[in-house]
Amino acid sequence: MGADYYKLLEVDRGASDDDLKKAYRKLAMKWHPDKNPNNKKEAEAKFKQISEAYDVLSDSQKRAIYDQYGEEGLKGQVPPPGAGGFPTGGFDGGSTTFRFNPRSADDIFSEFFGFSSPFGGMGDMGGSRGGGGGGGAGGFPRGMFNEDIFSSFRGGGPGEGSANAPRKAPPIERTLPCSLEDLYKGTTKKMKISRDAIDSTGRTNSVEEILTIEIRPGWKKGTKITFPEKGNETRGVIPSDLVFIIDEKPHSVFKRDGNDLVVTEKISLVEALTGYTAQITTLDGRTLTVPINSIISPTYEEVVKGEGMPIPKDPSKRGNLRIKFNIRFPARLTAEQKTGIKKLLASP
Repeated sequence: MGADYYKLLEVDRGASDDDLKKAYRKLAMKWHPDKNPNNKKEAEAKFKQISEAYDVLSDSQKRAIYDQYGEEGLKGQVPPPGAGGFPTGGFDGGSTTFRFNPRSADDIFSEFFGFSSPFGGMGDMGGSRGGGGGGGAGGFPRGMFNEDIFSSFRGGGPGEGSANAPRKAPPIERTLPCSLEDLYKGTTKKMKISRDAIDSTGRTNSVEEILTIEIRPGWKKGTKITFPEKGNETRGVIPSDLVFIIDEKPHSVFKRDGNDLVVTEKISLVEALTGYTAQITTLDGRTLTVPINSIISPTYEEVVKGEGMPIPKDPSKRGNLRIKFNIRFPARLTAEQKTGIKKLLASP
């Protein structure tokens, strides 16, 4: 049975990006091999597992594949396109399968914190690794390994503190606008990119490439799709990751609230008091007939279960459709109308 990445990071399956970052920060600090000189073998194994778990769960596409197929599906031969919404091409030169390439735990740590080790490469703050400055590992005084010191060195460029490792260029982020229909039904978008690539002779040439992005039903604004190292190639620098960030276009009828859809119906005061039947065209073209026999107050909300947005982790399930009402009150009433209303609505 494959590794449980959520258990390794000590988070639940609905963990947000912030939850994942907090969990990784805490566990990476706890299990970094340089902090565990007396238990280095176990720490290195744990550090590697934690890093791999964070690398997968912090990437929306890797996480989606892991959630559906587990570690074996992520690292093995996954089903072809159409069997589970997997991307075609883009990641491994145009093949029809997703290829998982595990990244170095040290690289992940370096990108996250801005340096490669909490003990080495700090200049006069700690001395060199293994030096005697201060009695602690790497020259840090004993007892000084804590989050305050750790976070004070964050913010440097990726790869700083590791003189031998090539620096990775920062990610390039682009907004990907999607209609509510796209996010409801799922769709495929193709993006043409042009980038600099170094050929076998060492020359830099401009190349064009088509990236295929599979939008899964229920994806939300802010979801990230990462194409590793699709930025410009430069000598001595690892190319940037190209990151597309889902944005949601405004819709003329519906508003989205989490997994729910909200629609507002304009009705008259007579309809509010005597009954109303809503006719609503869904995002996939069906017509819903919703009879409402209750008296509709300005705050009344009719809920139609299971007619909202698909839930990304289980697209067979959906949120709810919530119908709100904008009641049109008459601009004026005649004396006779007022008298009649009073008689009709008077308590028996």
